[in-house]
Amino acid sequence: MSKTRIVVVGAGIAGLTSAAILSKLGLSVTLIESHNQSGGCAGTFKRNKYIFDVGATQVAGLETGGIHSKIFKFLDIPLPEASILNPACIVDLSDGSKPIPIWYDKNEWIKEREMQFPGSQKFWKLCNFIHQSNWTFANNNPVIPINNLWDFSQLLKALVPTNLVTGILLKSTIFDLLRICGLSNDERLVKFLNLQLKLYSQENVYKTAALYGSTVLQMCQQPHGLWHLKKSMQALSDALEDSLKKSGVNIVFGQKVNSINFDDVKKIWKVSATFKQEKIHYYSEDVIYTPPPQSLLKHLENDLDKDQNYKKRIQHLPDPSGALVFYSALKKDHIKTISSNHYQFISNELGSLFVSISEEGDGRAPKGEITLIASLFTKTNDWFNLDKSDYINKKNEYLQKISKALESQFEIASENWLHKELATPLGFERWTNRPNGIVGGLGQNPDIFGLFGLSSRTPFQGLWLCGDSIYPGEGTAGVSQSALMVSRQILASKGIYDFCL
Repeated sequence: MSKTRIVVVGAGIAGLTSAAILSKLGLSVTLIESHNQSGGCAGTFKRNKYIFDVGATQVAGLETGGIHSKIFKFLDIPLPEASILNPACIVDLSDGSKPIPIWYDKNEWIKEREMQFPGSQKFWKLCNFIHQSNWTFANNNPVIPINNLWDFSQLLKALVPTNLVTGILLKSTIFDLLRICGLSNDERLVKFLNLQLKLYSQENVYKTAALYGSTVLQMCQQPHGLWHLKKSMQALSDALEDSLKKSGVNIVFGQKVNSINFDDVKKIWKVSATFKQEKIHYYSEDVIYTPPPQSLLKHLENDLDKDQNYKKRIQHLPDPSGALVFYSALKKDHIKTISSNHYQFISNELGSLFVSISEEGDGRAPKGEITLIASLFTKTNDWFNLDKSDYINKKNEYLQKISKALESQFEIASENWLHKELATPLGFERWTNRPNGIVGGLGQNPDIFGLFGLSSRTPFQGLWLCGDSIYPGEGTAGVSQSALMVSRQILASKGIYDFCL
């Protein structure tokens, strides 16, 4: 039995960050992780001489004023070494037209998009106006959705005049913005936006919330930008782990949480876990739950019948996507020259593929070689309930399909692969314990985003949700913002109201 002030479930970026912030402020924290390493969806694994990023392959928020930059400064730890992605990505619409480089420099990107999408200037200006309003609002540390008076006070403090203008778009989509600008029939622009938005919101132009989509479409450009971490994505987790060790956090790996229960007699939370065959119990005032909220009903022993609306909300969350991820390696000379670490293109048979390529000296592959990761979305239900033979056949079929698509796109001879393997939602579930191997958070449609999203506060005092399903959404920057928000809420519940980065 172990007593602590706060138990954090899950050592992904959200769990690491919330544990680091709260422990830095003097609270005793225990962090429980079922895997034998931290990072979660932003972790890594090794295959012989290669290091592969499990899921996330790029980072936002390392720039001055960015969320990671602010958190690392508060924790007094150095940011991991990284280089800006310029272009952040090259998007090939596979329609015979010139691929679209998404430049870091604002002026270069304006020139590029005017050339690629003539007449679209009004749409991009509208997106930029919304983004600037959003960014000012986010930097003022709002707490949303609102569940009590303190949350409401933080929302009021964060509001700026332009939010009153953009607020009329709360229930609008990116496609609504296109219609406002007279561009709803621009098929090429819609195709481009669909590819980009699916990566960051899990929705297309018709379903992505306008306020969310406008910001993610601007994140590649200065003063923000996307970053390529040296060594691997694990560098971000390693840096946070170092901070946890300095502040005395009890980090336990290899322990799988089985249940969470509030003891009404002792007025304390009990988190039960197993390590091999041994049962271990932790007691705490607060629990931060970072796995997907779809897992909460499985772990929570307390009766939710008194709050049927919350129970139904969790039960009826929209189905997130799964992913097929192709991990490979080859000699640098055996792939055509590409001026970006990231590439997105359309395969007639497979749909959109997002490709991440390592760079010389970043630690992912030996000198003269590269790792190449390609991913595409898939329905998780398509991979479960198959017998072993059908599963293996289907997996091999997709391995070959993705190989051929990449060979055609990047002029790779089939005999030149040094390594290749495919991960399915089943593998992702085993690695992360995310139900059905789902990736990312909730699709950012107008019914889920912001004020209408799932709150970090649960109906139970002291039980908090944190991660990519909580405002402001997925990605390492999003979950870090979520961790900061829930940390502020916990501190406020203990009478510490003025904490801010």
